[in-house]
Amino acid sequence: MKLTTDKERNMVRVGYWMNQKKIRKYAHPDFINMCRCAGLELVQLDLQQPLEQQGPFTVILHKLTDYIIKAERGDAEAKHIIASVEEYLANHPEVIVIDPFQNVRKLLDRTRTYSLIQDSPLGREDGVFIPSFVELSTANHEENVQTLRNAGIRYPFVCKPTVAHGCTLAHQMALIFNEEGVRDVSPPCVAMNFVSHNAVLYKVYAVGEEWFVVERPSLKNFNPSDQKTIFFDSHSISKADSNSFLTQLDEADQGLPHTSPSTALLDKITATIRRELGMALFGVDVVIENLTGRYAIVDINAFPGYDGLPNFHQCLVRCIVKEIERNSTTPPPPLDITATYTYAAAVNNATPELSSTSTANNNPSRDYTTTTTTTDDTLNDSGIDTADSSDEKKHKKNNMRVGKRLQGKAEIHSHLG
Repeated sequence: MKLTTDKERNMVRVGYWMNQKKIRKYAHPDFINMCRCAGLELVQLDLQQPLEQQGPFTVILHKLTDYIIKAERGDAEAKHIIASVEEYLANHPEVIVIDPFQNVRKLLDRTRTYSLIQDSPLGREDGVFIPSFVELSTANHEENVQTLRNAGIRYPFVCKPTVAHGCTLAHQMALIFNEEGVRDVSPPCVAMNFVSHNAVLYKVYAVGEEWFVVERPSLKNFNPSDQKTIFFDSHSISKADSNSFLTQLDEADQGLPHTSPSTALLDKITATIRRELGMALFGVDVVIENLTGRYAIVDINAFPGYDGLPNFHQCLVRCIVKEIERNSTTPPPPLDITATYTYAAAVNNATPELSSTSTANNNPSRDYTTTTTTTDDTLNDSGIDTADSSDEKKHKKNNMRVGKRLQGKAEIHSHLG
């Protein structure tokens, strides 16, 4: 599609940095052109060169979590890069950052993240909870058993690395069933009570003031036992097409009813976390406890994958534009979000969906049909892989097919908090 150049002299410059995987996913020509239609000029940042020479910028969009973590661990190159970026931002406080470094840091340590949410209004919200957790910092078995006991951790519990981003280790977890299994912990780590949830995980993804949810496989129900520790990769377990025995319900549990999540409660969870974090791009992992129906928040991630949302690029453009309109110290040039719908329609050869009240139900393992949301307070919503998983290329063709078929029909909720 040929783009007009009338507005180029007034384009708003958006500097961006992310790893090559995310660049391939997000910064492809269609997204760049969609931004230009809205009046945004995307500029890839070169972190090896002074940002002062690459600016000026109105917005910086980034996924620098890996560098932030490496810098905090003493990596010289990462420390230099992060210090340079922070120096530039300190000299240009007018630049809008999606998301601010100090807020992203809240999600890099699981203990800090869980404590933040536990101390928030969600910690007092009826029907919502953070499972009991405690950090383990030693390999001493007796000391760890006592620490777990003092914190009210029961068996089985999930042991997660304290670091939540920046390495594959962040997703290497263990399900520990008894005191003997406590010998398998790898400190520093966080022990969190396991919540039986009928092998269903809800991934809630926020893009600015909008959010959407997809249903994913998860660990089946477990009870305390004398069995050995189960080690697993959380990304592999929660892939849309996971066929792990760990996600297959036991025969006694297969007749349990499937509970669809409450739109109102997920909206409250997302809005509260958005305010507590001060972030626009994040994901929340939620499970519904099978015996009580309570909603357990089991993880939160910065700038997660968004493969399950066919219109993600439009959502991201809207997010950037709204951040500019809300935070600019001077009136920004005219920005035209509606032009992105016209471009998207031309690219997809389809009529763009401007409404945010329709539901897409899609899961390779379930026979769902596309329905329309009513005033009912539930979501019959599930979706395809939205994680930054290693097999993204493997499923790219299928994801694109589903995305085109569901163009404009993914569940999107706006929350103006």
